[in-house]
Amino acid sequence: MKKTPVNPKGHPASRGAYSPGLKVELAGGGTLLFVTGQLAVDPEGRVVAPFDAAAQAEYVFGLIGSILAEAGMDFRDVVRAQTYLTNMADFEKFSAVRNRHFGDSRPASTLIEVKGLAKEGCCLEIEVTAMK
Repeated sequence: MKKTPVNPKGHPASRGAYSPGLKVELAGGGTLLFVTGQLAVDPEGRVVAPFDAAAQAEYVFGLIGSILAEAGMDFRDVVRAQTYLTNMADFEKFSAVRNRHFGDSRPASTLIEVKGLAKEGCCLEIEVTAMK
């Protein structure tokens, strides 16, 4: 089993000792990708579209897409998604964006309402697991 950090060029810097993604090559030939929870934060650390769930969802799915691409994958390879929303009233806005990115592929998913996230103004955080 080989583990490789996935750090796309131009991606926001990690705020700790972790990488945006971790690609795991399995002994049987398959690959797993674990994508760390992504927030709507630009490369300079500023919150993108504070308190706008739809705009933040677009941005976060863009970040996730870049991590998937760097690992040779795309949204069709996602098998699990976890989303953390600060306001369940934003569910419809988030869902519209999510459905565009996942298309017909429907990963197993969990949605949790949380009191807050790591950066003030962030409405959601999304993490995914992909397999190829």
